Amino acid sequence: MGIEAWYIDSSDEDQRKPHKLNPNQPVSLEELEKIGVLYWKLNADVYETDPELQQIRRDRGYSYMDIITIHKDTLPNYEDKLKMFFEEHLHLDDEIRYILDGQAYFDIRDKKERWIRIAMSKGDLITLPAGIYHRFTLDETNYTKAMRLFVGEPVWKAYNRPADDFDIRKKYISSLQGS
Repeated sequence: MGIEAWYIDSSDEDQRKPHKLNPNQPVSLEELEKIGVLYWKLNADVYETDPELQQIRRDRGYSYMDIITIHKDTLPNYEDKLKMFFEEHLHLDDEIRYILDGQAYFDIRDKKERWIRIAMSKGDLITLPAGIYHRFTLDETNYTKAMRLFVGEPVWKAYNRPADDFDIRKKYISSLQGS
């Protein structure tokens, strides 16, 4: 099964809930690609030796990798980290995440500033382009294990919205003009 994404409601209810509109308004992979999101479905059971993952890393220059487990028993300052991850922000570099176990959500803004929720589960590898506003949260299972990939050394800096004056944001907005 491929990726599942949808437009979300504006409810302040628990961020870990799906927040689907009624009726649901799904978003296709093709629509996500138009705003710069890349997606692969891989076999997470063999991530350490997976030739497909190795090829993607070579092709895209993802030279750095680490693994994070997000769960209250494994992540120091768990609640504070979840709040921080859920703040709307952007990065100066692509954000690349590969779900090795568990589930989570990425929320991204479309061209009209509407939130799209992307459901991530085991085997999903996603790249969010530099300059896109987004946020991250777990789902109601409260657990995910993810590989974080970077081109070169990792840069952990997030810039909370508003960050429209950054060159990378302007470049991202410009890239949307033709799509």
